[in-house]
This record gives sequence, C-alpha cells and structure tokens, in this order.
Amino acid sequence: MPAFGFVKLHVTGYSYEHMFAFSSNRPTLPEDLVATLRPIALAKSRMLPLGEPWGSLVPNGGLRRGSTVVVQAQPGLGGLSLALSLLTESSARGHWSAVVGVDDPGVVAIADLGVDLRRVLFVPRPRGAWAESAADLLDGVDLLIVRPPSRASHGAARRLVDRVRERGTVLIVLVEPAALWPLPADLSFDITNAQWATSSRLDARYLTVRIGGRGEAIRAGEHVVVLPNRRGRCEAN
Repeated sequence: MPAFGFVKLHVTGYSYEHMFAFSSNRPTLPEDLVATLRPIALAKSRMLPLGEPWGSLVPNGGLRRGSTVVVQAQPGLGGLSLALSLLTESSARGHWSAVVGVDDPGVVAIADLGVDLRRVLFVPRPRGAWAESAADLLDGVDLLIVRPPSRASHGAARRLVDRVRERGTVLIVLVEPAALWPLPADLSFDITNAQWATSSRLDARYLTVRIGGRGEAIRAGEHVVVLPNRRGRCEAN
C-alpha cells in the first residue's frame, strides 16, 4: 500500500493541501500543477464523464459543466463516499478535483474508489471561509466537492453557484437533512438507507439512493448501489 504526503499551497491568501501517493521520497510538484492549476479541458466538453453505476442513471452518462449536484445523507450513511465516487471517471481521464471542508477524507478509501490523488486538492478546515475557499479553486479544477460547516446562507450559496456556472465547473455539495442546501439542485442524490453486509469483517455496504433533478430526463426514483464493494469501488446492486 502506498504512503501519502501533503504539499501545502498558498493561493490568494488561503492555504491548500495537495495530496500525492508516493513510495518513499517527497514528490516534486507536477508541471500541470505549477501551471496555475489550470483544468485540462476548460470548457471544451459540455459533460464530465461518470463511472458506473451512475453513468447509467443520469442523462448522457455524465455531469453537465456549470451544474450543481447535491448529495444528502445523515452522518455515517455514506454521503462522502458517494460524492467521491462521482469523481472517479473524470479523475481517470485526467481532470482535476478539489475537496473543501472535509477534515479526514480517508485517502486509502479515496484511492480504492479509483480517484487519482495526484489530481486532488484538499482544503480540510476552511471554517467560515468555506465559500470563499471554494470560489478561489474554480479556475483550477473541473469538479469541486464542498461540505459547508453548517447550513449555507442563501446569499453565499447563490454567489458560489453563479461562479460555478460562469466557470463551467461541476459543484458537488455534501449536506445533511438538518442543514439543507438553500437552492434547487440540477441533480440530487439522497441516501435514505445504508446496510453493511458482514462475514468476519465489513464486506460491502448497500446504499439506497433517491435520485432527482430538474430539466433533463433523469431516472428518478430509488436505486440500490454497493459502495464500497469488497474492492472499495462503487457498483450496481
């Protein structure tokens, strides 16, 4: 199993952590990170790809640039895992991502999901500056996961969503039922139940997910997915 290291970055007054998987020595910054953290595709493609099973459950098998995705779950029901699983296919194709407001993202689990840790930026504790930290990253990433520390104000949410639409990033907001996102989502994943299948250990977790959205023909309704399965990945039940 590889070790993991952090490189701290300072951009417009905020401190960011870039995570690398490495075997022994501390790595140098990759050239594409030095080049102003510019996304590899900018707005060349209208859609960012999704891996299975999500690719079969949402329109066009991907996430539309400029859209807002809300993942809602009670603590411990797998909301973060689901949000991270939405990054895997884009990550495999070289797109940059960022995660804001997650104290302990669980790097081994993220790697098992298939996310390339060399292309993920982490801002673990932005506290009250979560919206500003997220906005500052929009020029450098294609997908952005944000977990507000409490219920987001309508004004902060609106300003961030407007910037996301302007920059062509996909915003993935992770919330709890007690602190809902104040704006309508283009796509939503609501985890209503989670059950572990066990033998001598925790083998797999079955999530019941209600998918919704607006505008396009989404396969709305409840679906059961396995996240993680025995290999740490996400799959259809």
